[in-house]
Amino acid sequence: MAFEFIETSKQSTIGLIELNRPKQYNALNRTMVREIVEALESFDRDEDIRVIVLSGRGNAFSAGADIDEMAYDDTVKLELLNQFADWDRISLIKKPIIGAVQGFVFGGGFELALSCDMLIAAEGTEFSFPEVTLGVMPGAGGTQRLTKLVGRTKALEWIWTGNRIKAKEALQYGVINKIVQREVLMEETLKIASSISNQPPLAIRLIKESVSKAVDYSLYEGMQYERKNFYLLFSSEDQKEGMQAFVEKRKPQFKGR
Repeated sequence: MAFEFIETSKQSTIGLIELNRPKQYNALNRTMVREIVEALESFDRDEDIRVIVLSGRGNAFSAGADIDEMAYDDTVKLELLNQFADWDRISLIKKPIIGAVQGFVFGGGFELALSCDMLIAAEGTEFSFPEVTLGVMPGAGGTQRLTKLVGRTKALEWIWTGNRIKAKEALQYGVINKIVQREVLMEETLKIASSISNQPPLAIRLIKESVSKAVDYSLYEGMQYERKNFYLLFSSEDQKEGMQAFVEKRKPQFKGR
């Protein structure tokens, strides 16, 4: 697929999406968001791809929304545009999404990062929701996803003040999974992606579903959902292969069936 603001490629079973507006610090305009979602959905349908990696070219993952595009919008225009419809489609992606972030991860860029399943951050990365300084607030899930990760009081502090959060603090509060040196960011991210891609795809998919439900469901409801998926996997060829390989003391060959 040909895109204007992103670059896509494949590396074995890993689909790569790179934000490509480096001169604008990968600011997210509406077309760019639509392209990101279309690329995610394309890789999600691709049977050869098992993990998706999202990154940004240049000195920032993304400095946020393209304010020039939004500065003169009004309520009616945003409603008619259905401003966040494309964002909502990200949560429907079944395959793992790993974000490799560096530099600025601000505003909409932070919301995009929080939409990933895992985040690997380069040293020196900073996170922020500066919307309050513009008289607005996060609108693509920032108040919701951040609160579920760090709790009410810390989320209010970060969003109310618009302060920049360093990678070490983000790691402390579970926003990111790991901090690595900038020069090995993609190398380390691809190592993790490759490790996950070697696991049985159906199990990976249902694990993602179950963990996502744990955020919103009660403990009992979440356990019932988990149990359903546990049983479901016993209908897969990968379950038969995995357990047979264990018994035969060999490496399993998972096919996603």
